[in-house]
Amino acid sequence: MSKFRFLVSLITKDNDYQMEQAADATNVAAELGAKAEIIYADSDPITQSTQALKAIQADPSLRPNGIIIEPLGATAFPQVAKAAGTAGIGWAVLSRVADYACELRKSAHVPVFSVSTDQVEVGRIQARQAMALLPRGGSVLFIQGPSVSSVSRDRQTGFQEVLPATIHLTTLRGAWTEESAHRSVVSWLRLMAAQKLRIDLIVSQNDVMGMGARKAIEETVTGRDREEWLGIPVTGVDGVPRTGQAWVRSGHMAATVIVPPSAGKAMSLMAQALASGTAVPERIFTNPTPFPEISKLAPRPMGH
Repeated sequence: MSKFRFLVSLITKDNDYQMEQAADATNVAAELGAKAEIIYADSDPITQSTQALKAIQADPSLRPNGIIIEPLGATAFPQVAKAAGTAGIGWAVLSRVADYACELRKSAHVPVFSVSTDQVEVGRIQARQAMALLPRGGSVLFIQGPSVSSVSRDRQTGFQEVLPATIHLTTLRGAWTEESAHRSVVSWLRLMAAQKLRIDLIVSQNDVMGMGARKAIEETVTGRDREEWLGIPVTGVDGVPRTGQAWVRSGHMAATVIVPPSAGKAMSLMAQALASGTAVPERIFTNPTPFPEISKLAPRPMGH
């Protein structure tokens, strides 16, 4: 097992959860005595697929034994996954289900699987948090990830499945980074400046976008409404201990959803399978958890 080499392909360095994935992979590689090369796609799916293909098409002596990838874009790179299987390279997808895995597993002689949290349940938890904070309903600024992202779509599905009709949404988009949400919210605030808006809660599909929204309000809103806007609670997702959980404890956020990192788990499972020849389940799920417990959330005073 000590000779295994893994390529870990992540989305961007500008995201706390991606850095948590990198740290998780690095720690598990050290425990396994394996080598992990961690690369970032700078939020570009073409870059990501090209990086993976380059590793697959390298000289056999330089190829990784397995690729662990958190995919960007609309697909989880089925053609790249097929090329990896043909080259005898294991393939693990993070944070989403690879729909093609079942078919690919029939012909591949290496592990092909996914490790993801239940993203629909993440959305359900976010809705329950919103209901606890706004028991009588209200207006929510909902900041989603990219429209092509299945993670964003699944979280939205769960969110809207549970959300009551008394909570009304205004939806903006970000790209999983603080900067992208900051730009989106600043543009929206300027566009809506002439209207008397009321927002009771900001719900973001990850923590750093929520913080980007808060930063946008701090920099943009002035006058009599400033204190009111600065008092709007923010909720997010990822719950990395040093960021999301710390922001909740410090009062910068009202709540988050802890999503356990999955890169290390995928690496450990792949290493075991490659060493022993045993099969890995096609889909492995981890459980998201609210932070703090939903019962500890205090309702937002109305008429603020």
